[in-house]
Amino acid sequence: MRERPSNRELHRKLKQASEAAAARRIRVLEPDSVLADLLDLDYPVANLAMDLPAVFEEIGPRDYRGQSPPKKSYEKAILGSELFAFRWVSKVFGCRMYLKFTVKKQDLWIVSLHRDRSN
Repeated sequence: MRERPSNRELHRKLKQASEAAAARRIRVLEPDSVLADLLDLDYPVANLAMDLPAVFEEIGPRDYRGQSPPKKSYEKAILGSELFAFRWVSKVFGCRMYLKFTVKKQDLWIVSLHRDRSN
């Protein structure tokens, strides 16, 4: 049996997320936390909706750092949705970044978006 998620599944999830971002169907699970993390980067938060499609262009299946199979959310708004986590070097943010998201009912839900904190 193949391990999940496959490269094909990751391509599909990234495409769904990119399309939702391009259509500005973006939700943030914990806005205060994401806002604080973006402010730490000196990133203009007002640019996020505009920049997210480019962010998803930077990420590929090779950047997946989530669990296999993907962990399911226990947060009420996205309960049971699979979470996809990626770590990559971002040109948009100018540093190594970490992003965890899900797509639910064609909306992109950002769970975490911050500078990579791994060693």
